[in-house]
Amino acid sequence: MITISLNLSKIPKEKITTGKDGCKYVNITLNERKAPDKFGNTHFVAMYKTKEERNEQTVYIGSGKTVDFRQPTFQPAEDDSLPF
Repeated sequence: MITISLNLSKIPKEKITTGKDGCKYVNITLNERKAPDKFGNTHFVAMYKTKEERNEQTVYIGSGKTVDFRQPTFQPAEDDSLPF
């Protein structure tokens, strides 16, 4: 699982579209970092760019990290002195 924190204030208003259902949408990209940042974030979120916008500056709107909620398997101690 990857948890993400988005800065909604950084989303350009002109990039928010209204769908046929009346809901608001924005296109984003989620990318893996080459190395974790100083906060341990392993991914970043940026505004999606069309082919025509590829030369424009990237607008970064968030970051995130991989989270593993699986519990480690229990390993009983190998202690023969236990009475049971």
